[in-house]
Amino acid sequence: MNYIASIGSYAIMVKEVFKKPTKWSVMKSLILKEIDELVYGSMGIIIFISIFIGGVVAIQTALNLTNPLIPKNLIGFATRQSVILEFAPTFTSIIMAGKVGSYITSSIGTMRVTEQIDALEVMGVNSLNYLVFPKIIAMLLYPFVVAIAMYVGIFGGWAAGVFGGHTSSADFIQGLQLDFIPFHVSYSFIKSLVFAIVIATVPSYHGYYMKGGALEVGKASTTSFVWTSVVIIILNFILTSLLLG
Repeated sequence: MNYIASIGSYAIMVKEVFKKPTKWSVMKSLILKEIDELVYGSMGIIIFISIFIGGVVAIQTALNLTNPLIPKNLIGFATRQSVILEFAPTFTSIIMAGKVGSYITSSIGTMRVTEQIDALEVMGVNSLNYLVFPKIIAMLLYPFVVAIAMYVGIFGGWAAGVFGGHTSSADFIQGLQLDFIPFHVSYSFIKSLVFAIVIATVPSYHGYYMKGGALEVGKASTTSFVWTSVVIIILNFILTSLLLG
């Protein structure tokens, strides 16, 4: 029953986020601040991870091509499919759930502990709109991060395959072009947009409704990461079944 109550509280929170909006002059600066911290601030770790993930996929594919009859362009094909369909949107989102989600939960949780949220409510400000709405808007730019992760991941696969002596550049590029389906990119962007909403709202829920002191802020951050990851994995299965099934 606690899980059902939590889902209900989460739904009510999301609805309240869009009520009684903060005036635009204030909201604009909040949105720009969140874009800098949540999106731009995550680019480094995303690029670093994506380039090595692409490289690992290319190397593992090459090492499993023991049959000489199998064309080498399969390395590029496998790297493209793996990076675009799963690694860029899903694996990146798990990383973002840890980095961005923990930051959101701890920042809002600290405001709850120090009674800053109560002060906003006393001043007549819709605290959920003030705190959560800018994060949702900022995370709508997340598909651009995923697009960069796709490009860098495929580049990492090309670099690992070519400079590692596993394939030629021409074969790898031929594999990239082999049976390309443009909808797969759209599918990844749709997934990343849904995951972005989850990353912005689930950690906010755990931070906003937490109780206790500084120790509980850390526990809430851990809990939010676990549940954000669980929701992302479940939604990944559902969206894949609906869009590609």
